[in-house]
Amino acid sequence: MHGGDLIASVLQAQATRFLFTLCGGHISPILVGCKQRGIRVIDTRHEATAVFAADAVARLTGRPGVAAVTAGPGLTNTITAVKNAQIAQSPVVLLGGAAATALKGRGALQDIDQMALLRPHVKWAGAARRVAELPALLEQAFREAQSGVPGPVFLECPIDLLYDEAIVRQLYGASSSGRGLVAQATRLYLRQHVRHLFAGMSKATIGGEIVPSAPEPDRAMIEQVAQRLLRADRPVLLVGSQALLAAHEAAEVARAVERLGIPTYLSGMGRGLLGRDHPLQMRHQRRAALREADLVLLAGVPCDFRLDYGRQISRRACYIAANRSPDDLKLNRRPSIGVLGDPGMFLRRLANSIPQHERWSIWRTQLRARDQAREDEIAHKAHAPSAHINPVQLCRAIEDAIDPSAILIGDGGDFVATASYTVRPRAPLAWLDPGAFGTLGVGAGFALGAKLVHPQAEVWALFGDGALGYSLAEFDTFTRHGIAIIAVVGNDAGWTQIAREQIDMLHDDVGTTLAQTDYHRVAEGFGAAGLLVDDPELVPDVLQQARKLAASGTPVLVNTVLGKTDFRKGSISM
Repeated sequence: MHGGDLIASVLQAQATRFLFTLCGGHISPILVGCKQRGIRVIDTRHEATAVFAADAVARLTGRPGVAAVTAGPGLTNTITAVKNAQIAQSPVVLLGGAAATALKGRGALQDIDQMALLRPHVKWAGAARRVAELPALLEQAFREAQSGVPGPVFLECPIDLLYDEAIVRQLYGASSSGRGLVAQATRLYLRQHVRHLFAGMSKATIGGEIVPSAPEPDRAMIEQVAQRLLRADRPVLLVGSQALLAAHEAAEVARAVERLGIPTYLSGMGRGLLGRDHPLQMRHQRRAALREADLVLLAGVPCDFRLDYGRQISRRACYIAANRSPDDLKLNRRPSIGVLGDPGMFLRRLANSIPQHERWSIWRTQLRARDQAREDEIAHKAHAPSAHINPVQLCRAIEDAIDPSAILIGDGGDFVATASYTVRPRAPLAWLDPGAFGTLGVGAGFALGAKLVHPQAEVWALFGDGALGYSLAEFDTFTRHGIAIIAVVGNDAGWTQIAREQIDMLHDDVGTTLAQTDYHRVAEGFGAAGLLVDDPELVPDVLQQARKLAASGTPVLVNTVLGKTDFRKGSISM
């Protein structure tokens, strides 16, 4: 057993199925140890993709996803993905290689202060200094990642703690030669240092799977919310990602929302909670509904920019929030009733506190009529003339094509935001987007993780052509590992979400133009299938062809040439 074996054994005990990585000599023993224990090692073409994939696994399973990267630039390449996981409250365990313990601060290869780099972006960070510490520290990392408000964690694993003791002794012995007193003293110091590194290794123990309990909401507060809700005439419920942290309880959360009977808007990982066409779910005109509501209940949703920092909620309304985070609970606006605890558990217990009865039917009918008016408007927009393919028309074709098992990934600006109006996830935990950080580049990693967790499901990754640039090289990863996703790129030759406002405000398109690139040919070069469509009449047939290719085990990229549209004009977020 070496340190890499110990880490792999802990991952095995934590029921880790996948390890995402980009190889490096600092971490090779971890990769080999995982492979030997049946943990599938998926190597990507960029470290950020490895972390995004681990993030997707965490969101879809409720258990930490794991990535391992080499020291120095391997670690710095993960920062954006780690920060995205932090803001999305996703439990990700990041293992980082590091320079040998005796060489820290002496100019060793890729030696930087990694702890200072990662600490601001993770929930917990630890550094092992002896081999025997690795199991306990990694178990602590799993515990911290999942408890309370989940988030990413980091464990630094120096290279001399991962390899076999004989190899480490040889490496340290070879670093000192000569016959003088200094050389002899150096050899003595290094021998003692190696003994210290491996001391107590035989006594290191590996515990069982760590599954912390969710923070429980106060029952008295739930009863108080129930009484206020029963007095409301126009309530609105918003369910966000945090309500789905316990992925295995998603169906119970959905039943609780149904029992409550409140008109409901879904966001983030909450999308798809009620299926495709549930009468309680409202999709449009949320701002107007919040202003008219006399009670607004946020379950796992903070009052950030997506709710105009709380200003979308009427000051006359009773504002109720349930959240695991005390900071998010009162972000920008203090609730009338703030319930600290797991929002999913809160909804289940609230539903059990209210007698079933038909309520708010007139209010629901009013909101549904408003929704239908917007649907009719979108349908009309889909038929607007366009030089190539109308983006709204394309998104409606995707909506018609996807399988009931489909998992949808959104990575882009204008095209993906258009899709969010028209492409509807069919089930809970079937929509992944970056979250509040708005990160471009999540697509390949999210698709990779989703297809591994649900190998029988269709995985559709919807890319803007700008965002696709971050993920193109991962078609090599999809091909090598047999990950048959369906990628659709909305190719309008520009950073359209930015260009639309920039040109109007500043009368210049500088930095926002792209080429009508043959992205499908790039995918073909990596061994995937590539399809091009420029004729709107052919879109349904091409999408069906893509489905057949994916079903046969081939990853596919559909390059759709889009025309310009004003569908999302004026939608800039700040």
